[in-house]
Amino acid sequence: MKLIVGLGNPGKQYLKTRHNAGFQALDFLREHFGFEKFHRDIRFHAEISVGTVRGEKYLLIKPSTFMNRSGNAASLLMRYYRLTPNDIFVLHDDLDIAPGTVRTTCSSRAAGHNGVQNIIDQLGTQDFFRIRLGIGRPSPISSPSDTAPSACRSTHEYVLETFPDAEQRLLESVFPSLPALIEKAAPKQSGD
Repeated sequence: MKLIVGLGNPGKQYLKTRHNAGFQALDFLREHFGFEKFHRDIRFHAEISVGTVRGEKYLLIKPSTFMNRSGNAASLLMRYYRLTPNDIFVLHDDLDIAPGTVRTTCSSRAAGHNGVQNIIDQLGTQDFFRIRLGIGRPSPISSPSDTAPSACRSTHEYVLETFPDAEQRLLESVFPSLPALIEKAAPKQSGD
């Protein structure tokens, strides 16, 4: 069994925000693999979709807590199903990667991402597979004076903004690559 945890914030007001790139990726994966619709499971503080890929059971997980407490659902599910961190995949937005770009890492620090840090804290390890979805950094705000330094929107404001149409299309352009990344990284079942 594999857990694929998408990071985001619950609620319609956050649906298409940059911080919800992980939730959007899970919606694509659910449809791509033909998994059941998401259902809320209060025991695990998450919305869950279940399905099978090549004989392996997968749970798509959208934590129903806010971003900074994303690790609660991952930790509860890992213990309940007696899984290891190697069975967990985390999909999340990443400021350090350009929009329309995806990168994978295994066993790396959170690099300032509070949702990832909470998962590391809850699991007690950073040894899990991550798929990082590029959202880029906020651009400087124009200054009325040539001598004044350019200001930037805060990172907090930026990640909670709705994707502009062009950036939304760039994000969605990487989704078709996700199933292969997950299947390649998932260890084969014994007997395969």
